[in-house]
Amino acid sequence: MDANAVAELEKAGVKVDQPERLYVAVEWDADGKHVRPVGERVQIRAGEQLAHVTLKPITQLFTGDAKPPSFAKAPPLEYQPFFLLIEATAAGYCRAVRNTETDQEFERLYRHLLRRPDGTDRNPLFSHLQGAVRLYMSLRDVSQAEFEAVIQRLHQSARHFQTHTGSINYFQEVLREVLGA
Repeated sequence: MDANAVAELEKAGVKVDQPERLYVAVEWDADGKHVRPVGERVQIRAGEQLAHVTLKPITQLFTGDAKPPSFAKAPPLEYQPFFLLIEATAAGYCRAVRNTETDQEFERLYRHLLRRPDGTDRNPLFSHLQGAVRLYMSLRDVSQAEFEAVIQRLHQSARHFQTHTGSINYFQEVLREVLGA
């Protein structure tokens, strides 16, 4: 958890008690043609409200040593806000750029996020996924093991929905439901 980020969001009028109602919004460059990768300052959407907040890198936000339960069937209720924030950000990104990423690309991005939480990627969606994780971890205590379990479960979900090269089932079956994208 990051008390500075919480205070910054509260000062902007963002309610931080329901992270599942937030997501990282897409920002465009000056010409409006290219998505800006998410950096240290992150644009957050809470309903119709937009706010900016400074967020630390993922590896600086690990808190404690809590062990996650098994996510073999479905994530327990207490983890659903974490999943929803990440998936709402992914759905919002796809809707904003009018491009549905493939199941294979989601699987790759989640795997990359798991291996290199503070890394970079050529796909701007990666920085948005990182931003969503950073936002949630700024609002709630999350251990490294919990982070890894959540991202591994997302990776498995994208892989589960993949039926062929170019399939977009993860978006259609999961992400569209999250945000109505």
